[in-house]
Amino acid sequence: MMMNSSMALRSALLAALALTPVMMLLGARPATAQMQLDGDHVPAASGGDIVIHPMYHATFAMSWNGKVIYVDPAGAPGAGPSTSAAAAFKGMPPPDLILVTDIHGDHFNAPALTELSSGKAKIVAPQAVIDQMPEPLKGKTTAVANGQTITIDGIRIEGMPMYNLTPDRLKFHEKGRGNGYLVTLGGKRVYIAGDTEVQPEMQALKNIDVAFIPMNLPYTMTPEQAAEGVLAFKPSIVYPYHYGQSDVAAFARLVGVNKDIEVRQRNWYPKP
Repeated sequence: MMMNSSMALRSALLAALALTPVMMLLGARPATAQMQLDGDHVPAASGGDIVIHPMYHATFAMSWNGKVIYVDPAGAPGAGPSTSAAAAFKGMPPPDLILVTDIHGDHFNAPALTELSSGKAKIVAPQAVIDQMPEPLKGKTTAVANGQTITIDGIRIEGMPMYNLTPDRLKFHEKGRGNGYLVTLGGKRVYIAGDTEVQPEMQALKNIDVAFIPMNLPYTMTPEQAAEGVLAFKPSIVYPYHYGQSDVAAFARLVGVNKDIEVRQRNWYPKP
């Protein structure tokens, strides 16, 4: 006997309901489920909170308005630069946008970028990084120079200078090679300093909501120098990162003289 349309629909629904417990037991996710980034929340004027997820050394992730951004996805706990992104980013949502600051291995890792950008991810990098990329990666990457501004998927990205000033550190980061970034998310301005010392461009920054500031010798600067820079441009929130063995507590004490600046100390060097 043939079923009418209402009987067929009822049977299909019952079958789907019967499969749901099996799917749950097998670990299957509904097609509409979306993996969320966990971390610190910063309220934005639009698009929901900015979520900040520190990872390792110079590597971290942010999300806003359904977009996921990876910054310098090169490091892995206990192993320094990693050629496998799968382990370092296991359980995290895939990126929509990847920002790379410099050519050094703790910032730029071509195998990791290849793996992470296998989906829809777009990459932004300085030309010096692009020059060292394999050809397939070059096609996914947009070059941004110091002072240049682009917009990708509603996210405003400005290339910022990052460089050394101290004579015996000039060999590490010359002006114009790498990028810091000023990223605008839902009206909030996020400054990613990259590998740099305090320079005039940093001191001149205005209205920064979140800042990521490095400190480690001999490549960037001391905690005292970093604090001097932060007290000059006065971000609302500052994350010390890329700090190696630096005295982050000393940095926090020095910045603490300005009660309007929140220092967020996080563990950027988790044990593997």
